[in-house]
Amino acid sequence: MFRFLLSFFLLVNLLGATENQDILARADALARSAKTSDLFKSYNDYKNLYLRSIMSDDDSLKIKSLNGIVVTGKELHIDVSEYSQELRELNSKKTYKTSDGTKKTNTQPILLSSLSRLESIKWDDNDLVLSFDSELKSDQIKYFVLHDNVKNRYRYVFDIDSSSITNSKVLTKRGISRINLNQYNPKTVRLVFEDSEKINMHFSLDKNDLTISLLLKEEKKFQPNVAKIVQKSSKNNKNKIIVIDPGHGGKDSGAIGYRRYYEKNLVLSIAHELSSALKKRGYTVYMTRDKDVFVKLKDRTAYANNKDADLFISIHANAVCSSKAEKACGLETYFLSPSRSARATSVAELENSADLSDMNGYGKSTFLKFTTNLTRIASNKLAIDLQRGMLGNLRKYHKDVVDAGVREGPFWVLVGAQMPAVLVEVGFITNPDEAKKLVNKTYERNLAYGLANGVERYFMNN
Repeated sequence: MFRFLLSFFLLVNLLGATENQDILARADALARSAKTSDLFKSYNDYKNLYLRSIMSDDDSLKIKSLNGIVVTGKELHIDVSEYSQELRELNSKKTYKTSDGTKKTNTQPILLSSLSRLESIKWDDNDLVLSFDSELKSDQIKYFVLHDNVKNRYRYVFDIDSSSITNSKVLTKRGISRINLNQYNPKTVRLVFEDSEKINMHFSLDKNDLTISLLLKEEKKFQPNVAKIVQKSSKNNKNKIIVIDPGHGGKDSGAIGYRRYYEKNLVLSIAHELSSALKKRGYTVYMTRDKDVFVKLKDRTAYANNKDADLFISIHANAVCSSKAEKACGLETYFLSPSRSARATSVAELENSADLSDMNGYGKSTFLKFTTNLTRIASNKLAIDLQRGMLGNLRKYHKDVVDAGVREGPFWVLVGAQMPAVLVEVGFITNPDEAKKLVNKTYERNLAYGLANGVERYFMNN
């Protein structure tokens, strides 16, 4: 009987280990994909493996799954700081445990997230400028030229140590047949210029920027061919309903920040800009408030449900105490979930304070667990796209904009939404530099345009 039980136990362990390896192989393959949806699947596979590693007390699997969570999470702009910390602690150990109880030497896997991330691409006349989130070194760029004698084609190739392209991009420039940018492998972004004639070019590095200068016979400013895309997008957008929720209002001023800027006024102004940007793209847009009035939290999602909205976007501004005001900054986007971190809980308490204050902490936590549902996954995806949209557009003009990530938190304004719903913190109203930007109309317009880009990306991917 003992032999039978031992054999059965070993068989179960073997089958479990095999299944884990299959999931890991699938997650690794999806992580190398150029599609956001595949990255999201990969992220969830790694989280599944992480839970399995805890149950089986397998440090080896935990290290691999944590590494995957950190890499894909940062690609998707998800807050993975707690997973990163745990991975650092595991990597600092000299040995680790495997599922069969044996100990092995820790080889400390390299984190792909340590690579530079490409933040923006733009033309400046005949200069193509690629901006990264950290300083590039000359040895991170490999440049070579390929010539096909048969087809008489020249290919100028830049391989850059980076891990940030989720979709292949085709750029256009008069005088060049083709310019393509893609994630060649998990550690390399490849930029290729292709033409039937030789291209006279040179490149230079200036901290975070790689500038490729082209000397062309015909000079014409870059004008992307987007007419057909916009026309098609606008036609499809007529069936989409977006509800924008400017936070606070009326008797609830929200946070009072630098120079006594009121959160309720700031977010209403941004909401109007976003409404205008979305309407121009063909969406049907409603606002929970279009003036300085108080609206209960529970009535905001109820309004969106009554409008049969496709998306619900609540806009807020963050705040901290005066002792932290100089340092706290950045954009972040939340989707509804029982709180995972102290930061999310702290931010949520500020936004929840105007309503439902009579329910104790245990009651709130229990209620949240019953109200989070299948829209949570879609809300997570929407949060990722909105965060990317804001960062992508704002960093064209303000390279110092901080990415505070996508997070999950217990925000009451999102409770009850029957559609993907997120809460956007557009910056810290208590930070002097950020507050000055947030009350600037041009900055507000650029931020709103980035959010509108995120909405477009969400519907394209889902």
